[in-house]
Amino acid sequence: MPAARSQPEAQRRGSSRRGRSRCRRPQARGADVDQRSDVYSLGIVLYELLTGTVPFNGDTPVEIAMKHLSAVPEPPSAKRAEIPRNLDLIVMRALAKDPEDRYQSAAEMEADLERFARGAAVSPVTEESATQVLRIPPGPAAATAATMISPARRAPPPPPAPVYYDLEEPARRRPVWPWVAALLFVIGAGVGGWFLYSQISDKLNSAKPVAVELYLNMQESDARAKIKADGFSPVVDHHSSRTTQFGLVFKQDPVAGKRIPKGSDVHIWVSTGLPKAEVPDLVGQSSTDAVAALTRLHLKPKLRQVPSSKEAGTVLAQDPKAGLKLPVGQVVWINVSKGPQPVSVPSVVNEPLAQASSELQALGFQVSPRFVDNGQPANTVIDQSPAAGGSAGKGSTVTLTVSKGPKTTAVPDVTSYDLGLAQQTLQASGFRSHVTYQDVSDPSQDGVVLSQSPQGGSQAAAKTVVDLTVGRVANGGTTTASTQTTP
Repeated sequence: MPAARSQPEAQRRGSSRRGRSRCRRPQARGADVDQRSDVYSLGIVLYELLTGTVPFNGDTPVEIAMKHLSAVPEPPSAKRAEIPRNLDLIVMRALAKDPEDRYQSAAEMEADLERFARGAAVSPVTEESATQVLRIPPGPAAATAATMISPARRAPPPPPAPVYYDLEEPARRRPVWPWVAALLFVIGAGVGGWFLYSQISDKLNSAKPVAVELYLNMQESDARAKIKADGFSPVVDHHSSRTTQFGLVFKQDPVAGKRIPKGSDVHIWVSTGLPKAEVPDLVGQSSTDAVAALTRLHLKPKLRQVPSSKEAGTVLAQDPKAGLKLPVGQVVWINVSKGPQPVSVPSVVNEPLAQASSELQALGFQVSPRFVDNGQPANTVIDQSPAAGGSAGKGSTVTLTVSKGPKTTAVPDVTSYDLGLAQQTLQASGFRSHVTYQDVSDPSQDGVVLSQSPQGGSQAAAKTVVDLTVGRVANGGTTTASTQTTP
């Protein structure tokens, strides 16, 4: 007979056996063990991975085993608020007291976990089963474990743990392979649970809002790298800026400090330098219009006055040329005519119009004649503007006042008039007279106008001298001639 064993050693062995089966609820209540028991164990491991604590605690293995039989654990989200509801449903279905309410296989549970990883809802069966479990208050069940099992499947309460005494027969040695298989299962479940925990933690952390950093005044490449390192997706837009140098970030959205989920877009605007304006075509415009056009485009006009035959104030040239794009604030030079180069005006008064015009045009002037009635011979220049000795630009106009000639009047016919009457008649018509005497033999012709020039009826200017030939009887037959002019 073997040596007697002490009662404490036997009790330790009993406790050890109960400890090894504390996660196997069907074993604890004496039911058959199948793959649904493994699902329950995996639910325990997953619960601990998610919350950092086991679902049931107690001072003794018996207390823990009774909680496995009769208590409903709190959902994982009650201990870690960021755990999603769908993950709660997966864990609570795996920990259902009734095996019929659990996942019927590991593959079925894996399918729900894959749905959760994709962001899809769990299966309707899981939704219904886990919801029923969650409706039961946490803690001890209604009375005993028997109330959690359907009446058809109730089993008698487990017998009390045996106490081993010295006279008991030696326990039969159990095979080792079931323990090796169980160990391998637990290791595999732990690795799979850790991988699942990492995936779930990454998903939870990716959904957790993170504060946006400040990316202003950073180079585009640095800003892109920093945004990606912070877990966001950079969206870049290039735009001109009056205050920020080329290639630097001058605006961002969201602003620094705002919390957004990882993976969200962060929009940044990168400076392309100062805004640009297209230089307009200014040649031929007035300087006033050209300056206004450049000012509207935020370009700076600079004027240079140059002599030209063009009208003063006309834009002759520009630099840069039209069509070129310049940053705002840049200078555009424009050449503006200040009029022709001044030239001294010669005197052409009293010259014939043709001669005066030729002389002025040779100096680069334009000639504009203005005809007036005047006593000067026709086409004679009697005045000019600008006056002689003044100056004017080449191409400018010199106005000439030109005589149309004296105004004419019909000369009265005074032949056969006595000299006195003839002179009075001519004077009354505005003419003057010049008398030449001619000896005659006929006494009736004495003192009579024999002829005149201009002849009577012809046109002559006022104050024209009319030559009169007057007869005079010669003394002793001698013919003499004399002249006399009336004022």
